Amino acid sequence: MKFNIKSFALTCGLWWGCGVFFIAWWLMFLEESGADPILISRLYPGFSISPMGSVIGLVWGFFDAAIGGAIFAWLYNFFSARFVS
Repeated sequence: MKFNIKSFALTCGLWWGCGVFFIAWWLMFLEESGADPILISRLYPGFSISPMGSVIGLVWGFFDAAIGGAIFAWLYNFFSARFVS
């Protein structure tokens, strides 16, 4: 079985980008307003627990996971072709 690299990258990007977006909104509404996820803010410049920060996180998350998903799918296809007959 081979992965379609474009489809897998798009799927990973959408899932992770939307996940970062909804986590920011969840923290805005359900948690303390002073909560600041330090690690995500360091990975994604401009991300904050705010409406604009959630959109920035969505964009960063989409591209981050899309690139990672494309690399993973390409490696999977490469190694499955080599080792599985």
